[in-house]
Amino acid sequence: MAVVGWSTVRPASRTCWDGPVTLLPHDRLLFVGDSVTASGRRLPDANDLGQGYVSLVAAELTHRRPELALTVANRGVNGDTSPMVQARWAHDVLTWRPTVISLLVGVNDTWRTMTSGPRLSTATFEDHVRRMLAAARERFDARFVLVEPFIVPVTPSQVRWRPDLELRIAAVHRLAAEVGATVVPADEAFTAAALDVDPATLCADGVHPTPTGHALLARTWLDAVGI
Repeated sequence: MAVVGWSTVRPASRTCWDGPVTLLPHDRLLFVGDSVTASGRRLPDANDLGQGYVSLVAAELTHRRPELALTVANRGVNGDTSPMVQARWAHDVLTWRPTVISLLVGVNDTWRTMTSGPRLSTATFEDHVRRMLAAARERFDARFVLVEPFIVPVTPSQVRWRPDLELRIAAVHRLAAEVGATVVPADEAFTAAALDVDPATLCADGVHPTPTGHALLARTWLDAVGI
């Protein structure tokens, strides 16, 4: 597996984490979300991890913890909002029976709400994610990693997205508390990193990470789960 070189940008520090999830031998780790997670993965190839943070995390897990013999899969789909992820949850997630689910969703909910519509309220977003987590918990004893949705504004209009996105980030933290999930502070990490570098270095369009941004996201994910 080709691995993009690690960025010198470091994730933001935190005094405590929600979790962390402990990865166990032979865990089945499934990443699900939108295009940030998909990162060019070839559909319908179920084994393709894409070219972003998922493949970087998988490579580092194999390097650092080979004894765990983890199975990693990517079910990110471009453009997905929370109702879209929920609509395919049974087929793409529940049938695979992962033991650990990493979910990153929400920025497209904000994007559509603030631009083309339809409006997707924070309450609706929270309800969709809660239902997804409950379905996985009811079917099998899944553990969860919830990644904060994030933006790195590169246009004035994207600055106006922040209040809406921050409500969704708060919802992610509430849901994590409900299910005992680990939170990956991605928005915090990108916001901190953007103070030191040109924001477009991290996300050229404010939403989709560059290779440097994916490296930062992978580092932040690994730190959150204690790897």
